[in-house]
Amino acid sequence: MIKKRGMSPVIATVLLVAIVIAIGLIVFLWFRGITEEAITKFDGKNVKLVCEQVSFSADYSDGNILISNDGNVPIYKFKAKIVGAGSYATVIVGENDTAWPAQGLNQGDAYQGALEEAIGSTKIILIPVLIGNTESEGKKSYTCEERHGKEIAVL
Repeated sequence: MIKKRGMSPVIATVLLVAIVIAIGLIVFLWFRGITEEAITKFDGKNVKLVCEQVSFSADYSDGNILISNDGNVPIYKFKAKIVGAGSYATVIVGENDTAWPAQGLNQGDAYQGALEEAIGSTKIILIPVLIGNTESEGKKSYTCEERHGKEIAVL
């Protein structure tokens, strides 16, 4: 006669509680990601949609970059993705330069400054960074997606 033993009720209860907690945590984190607080700009418009309206021109020559805001959206900063041979680096344009306006580039403003990190690279991708408002934190910066950026060839 073969005796079959099952799991003890205590172990079964502990496993059941652990599974329920794990599923609850997964659902909580998923829901929290969906309800992330929106950054707004211009009469409550989501800043992600404002990125579509950003318009700027840029040029790079001999370690210097020239950027002008051609649109109606103020651009707080620029993130520069500098692509070299098989690698890339990311810097903030004008970060340590007093010539960069503290409020960013408003409509019609221009900036010219050094971007020596790009010397010897193959291209620069300038990605706009906008500033918006949140209900809980006040002003907050938002980096637009790379598709809203501009690619500059480095010669």
